[in-house]
Amino acid sequence: MTLIVQKYGGSSLADAEKVRHVARRIGATRDKGYQVVAVCSAMGDTTDDLIRLAYTISPRPDPRELDLLLSTGEIVSCTLVAMALKEMGYPAVSLTGFQAGIRTERTYGKARIAHIDPQRILKELEEGKIVIVAGFQGFTEDMDITTLGRGGSDTTAVALAVALEAERCEIYTDVEGIYTADPRIVPEARKLKEIDYEEMLELAVAGAKMQPRSIELAALYRVPVVVASTFSDAPGTLIHGEVSMELRERVRGVASDTNVAKITVLGVPDRPGIAAALFEPLAQVGISVDVIVQNASVEGLTDLSFTVARSDLPRALEAVRPVAQQIGARGLHSDERLAKVSVVGTGMQYAPGYAARMFRALADAGINIEMITTSEIRITCIVREERVKEAVRALHKAFRLEEGG
Repeated sequence: MTLIVQKYGGSSLADAEKVRHVARRIGATRDKGYQVVAVCSAMGDTTDDLIRLAYTISPRPDPRELDLLLSTGEIVSCTLVAMALKEMGYPAVSLTGFQAGIRTERTYGKARIAHIDPQRILKELEEGKIVIVAGFQGFTEDMDITTLGRGGSDTTAVALAVALEAERCEIYTDVEGIYTADPRIVPEARKLKEIDYEEMLELAVAGAKMQPRSIELAALYRVPVVVASTFSDAPGTLIHGEVSMELRERVRGVASDTNVAKITVLGVPDRPGIAAALFEPLAQVGISVDVIVQNASVEGLTDLSFTVARSDLPRALEAVRPVAQQIGARGLHSDERLAKVSVVGTGMQYAPGYAARMFRALADAGINIEMITTSEIRITCIVREERVKEAVRALHKAFRLEEGG
């Protein structure tokens, strides 16, 4: 039998009736003759609720204990789905990330999958069962539980598809696929029939609703990924590596992300080794830096600004503050009311004018650009958070994405 891995997001599992609906979808896939491994996220806002609960107990929850707490949300949902399937007459079994053999590195909150031993899953499949796996989690060589970061269930699903040599991975959510922009911000946004791994990765990095690591894995192992709605039978978006040349010659989408904060180190001595001294402590505590801007040196001093995830800001400041004092910086400033907006498309590799068109659209909307970063197929601007939705709409219109580019 051909194997399919499915993943269901938290909005698809928000209450008991939705759990039963997901179970019916899984059962229908089984009835078509497929073996099924389904990965479940936590129900609704469970993860956010658990985070808030943890912070009422401690202003700085221990990372190990927090990961163990957060992993319980996915365990609840996967066991309920398994129960629902059994009530419908399907043989099913739920497995934690530990039971599913998902080994990770030892980085709490943002662990990366190191290896998957699929023997337990294969054994259950051979016995004719549907396997339901708790997403977002794994375990270290010391048998501690880790979580994979926001959107980690996407990565769990793709990684299992790789380990099990599945035909494809299906990601089910509350929208019908990948759109040219978030349809909740831009009602006229178009659903894309297909998109290649490279463009999808850039959209995910820029804030689209998939964890970038899941796309990296899919691209590396050439796993086709379908993103579709749990609540309709409309065809979704296929993420793969064979998108037609015609579709590669345009901007494909606009993405935004409000999980952005900026740190500026003021009056930094302009000499070799200073940047390394500032950024090495961030790397040591597992904080990723996105946009970096250094001003021109004046009288041997410069200002250095960089962005991190807003959720990482307290730890980032804690890591950078003592270094700033040691190097004699004049001060440290942070701003967490920011967002990033990006345009993505492989067409930007081959034709000039995309940056100018983006900047003009934002200027005409009266939106100030605070920082800029680019890749071969992406241009990202940092703007004020309160203007980001307006920026998305302006860029979607400027690049005529409602018309197909």
